[in-house]
Amino acid sequence: MHPTGRIGIMAAMPEELQALLDVMPDETMVRRAGREFWVGHLHGRDVVAVLSRIGKVAAATTSTVLLTEFGVDQLLFTGVAGGLGDGVRVGDVVVADALMQHDMDASPLFPRFELPGLGLDALSPPGALTQQVRETVERVLSEVHLEALGLGQARVHQGLIISGDQFIHCAQACAGLRQALPQALAVEMEGAAVAQVCHDFQVPYAVVRTISDRADDDAHIDFPRFVSTVACHYSVAIIEALLRQMRP
Repeated sequence: MHPTGRIGIMAAMPEELQALLDVMPDETMVRRAGREFWVGHLHGRDVVAVLSRIGKVAAATTSTVLLTEFGVDQLLFTGVAGGLGDGVRVGDVVVADALMQHDMDASPLFPRFELPGLGLDALSPPGALTQQVRETVERVLSEVHLEALGLGQARVHQGLIISGDQFIHCAQACAGLRQALPQALAVEMEGAAVAQVCHDFQVPYAVVRTISDRADDDAHIDFPRFVSTVACHYSVAIIEALLRQMRP
């Protein structure tokens, strides 16, 4: 990560944001665009933490305010997602090296999935930052054991995360996404919008998603318990580990 400047941290869930605020020693709340932005420090870094809100438009607004009103130089986004790829299990973490909107379809004017005006269907965060984030996640996961939740050793994956304004929760929808985008590892509702905003503003970013389910008809674990015992712990541990590597 870049050694100077302010870092924006977007959390997908209130529990994640609260866990982050609990380890920030001096946060101050500032309201913008109907949102609460928490300005402070963590491990000597100047940070702004905020809840992303749900859906692509809401997440894009939050990202834009972070960049324009708070002047963040890079953005980290954490949250949960549904697993799609083979071998992507509950409790694993996916680090995005590409993000797409699975519900973008301006055909026949543009090919399906292509972002009009950009000539791209997938957006990629900086490779060096992605590699650093992956290495950090691997270190964090090596210290986590999920046997109490009936899960195996967590693993890290790197690849495509897809986003859309739909909560994917049935086998039929999953099958459709896997057929259309077989390389996708996880599905959620915000990451690709954040990527597009950062792409437009030329700001480095990273998207990290903990797999909470397989985005199908089967519920594998109690979700509130998973969020409190796994997802929140992952998010804070990963962010803290990243910030420790950086010198003010």
